[in-house]
Amino acid sequence: MATTHPSHEANEVSEQKSGKQAAFAGTPKKVTTHVNQNEGLIFEKSSPGKKAYRLAELDVPAVDAKRLLGPVARQDLGVMPELSEIEIIRHFTRLSTWNYAIDLGMYPLGSCTMKYNGRVNEAVARLEGIAEAHPYQPTSLSQGCLQIMATLEDALIEITGMDAITLQPAAGAHGEFTGILMVRAYHEAQGNPRKKVIVPDSAHGTNPATAAVVGYQVANLKSNAEGMVDLAELERMVDEDTAALMLTNPSTIGVFESEIHKIADILHAKGALLYMDGANMNALVGKARPGDFGVDVMHLNLHKTFSTPHGGGGPGSGPVACKKILEPFLPKPVVARQSDGRLGLDFNRPRSVGRVRMFYGNFGMFVRALAYILANGPDGLRQTTEDAVLNANYIRAKLEGTFELPYKTRTLHEVVFSDKLQAKNGVRTGDMGKRLIDYGFHAYTVSFPMIVSGAMMIEPTESESREELDLLIDALKQIAQEAAESPELVRTSPHTTRVQRMDETSAARKPVLRWKAPAAKDEVEVDTAAKEW
Repeated sequence: MATTHPSHEANEVSEQKSGKQAAFAGTPKKVTTHVNQNEGLIFEKSSPGKKAYRLAELDVPAVDAKRLLGPVARQDLGVMPELSEIEIIRHFTRLSTWNYAIDLGMYPLGSCTMKYNGRVNEAVARLEGIAEAHPYQPTSLSQGCLQIMATLEDALIEITGMDAITLQPAAGAHGEFTGILMVRAYHEAQGNPRKKVIVPDSAHGTNPATAAVVGYQVANLKSNAEGMVDLAELERMVDEDTAALMLTNPSTIGVFESEIHKIADILHAKGALLYMDGANMNALVGKARPGDFGVDVMHLNLHKTFSTPHGGGGPGSGPVACKKILEPFLPKPVVARQSDGRLGLDFNRPRSVGRVRMFYGNFGMFVRALAYILANGPDGLRQTTEDAVLNANYIRAKLEGTFELPYKTRTLHEVVFSDKLQAKNGVRTGDMGKRLIDYGFHAYTVSFPMIVSGAMMIEPTESESREELDLLIDALKQIAQEAAESPELVRTSPHTTRVQRMDETSAARKPVLRWKAPAAKDEVEVDTAAKEW
């Protein structure tokens, strides 16, 4: 039986219209996409007199606010947006759908370890006795919360192989600062704070900044051909003025320092300490313990390794674990068992570097991290590490040859390619990162670490399935092909986003962060720069 195409049916109906109807069938009005594809500023949507509320009539005499409050009473709220409730809800809901999130797709960001945040973490953090606890509660009413902190401390000490820990620091860089403060306090207690901290070129950028803030000179240590610490150069640089080496292990190219014991021995022979940046612990948990290979002090990123929320400025958490020689210098207070068997907070620590965070740290992150650790257990944590390493090496094997691999050394949880092959056609790492957005992925880490020119740093974590990895690999291979055949397509990407490529230099140096009210209330003009931003 023959079928009629919908457009044919529409034409037949159209022909049956009366002359009066046909008179309105002229050139159709130009149609634009719905605002959900092109959301404006909330001020642009404003109309005078609109309200998102309706109050009942007063059942008491009205009061003149100016007479009641005097000169502090404000008569004019300025130019504020006026919208209905549904307009407000739709505006912010539409904006929220533009956000990329781990619940939508993978983050291949290297070194950031953007893994999935398990829902069990959130369920536990919302339990009434935990969510509503207040830091000013007396310890007698906070035994459960203190037990959470003590249990997390025990777990992290076991995972790292260290002797003591503080949960106070609010982020990884804050943990670095705390750790190096403790290093300085330790050397001062020995009679000499020392002068310099050695930082390899493969370390995180916050490491040299931390050392400088604490008052140390920063000495840069070049990597060898394998991307690891050059032992001969390290031995030459370490002297009685060296306070510590700040080592990221595995390094920012995903390489584990296979001679870490020798590194520790070189430092300890001169009285210096080994600080480890633990941002890449997702490659070690359950497999190797820093305390066992000579590390004296380190920080952890609960928001990286232990799946607490990450990004957007926090809330982060960067506990610092240390060996016994540094325990007296931990920030106070510390959780301690009292004589009556209850848990309490010990403030009587005369050699402490002092408090580094209000109260006791970001408690909500402690709850989530502990939930993650207990939900996985020792075997699960080990499996997580192995899966993260497997995923990174799968990507490495699939993309080697498509992109240059500057270091052939065996990698762990992340892999770093370079744009050397694509740069021949004028396509750089930033261009390919932006083109990846067109394929529905967040960009990888662009141009870092600095020891790799045109770096493309990819860390899939253990969260991603093989199917998701294959989608990323296919997209990157397609982009490499485009870079060879249609380089301009890649250089001008992204093409499918609501905002096209911006001038990043101007955006960084001259950001427009606020909407400016028009000169007169009846004007509807909006700052063009603000709209573009």
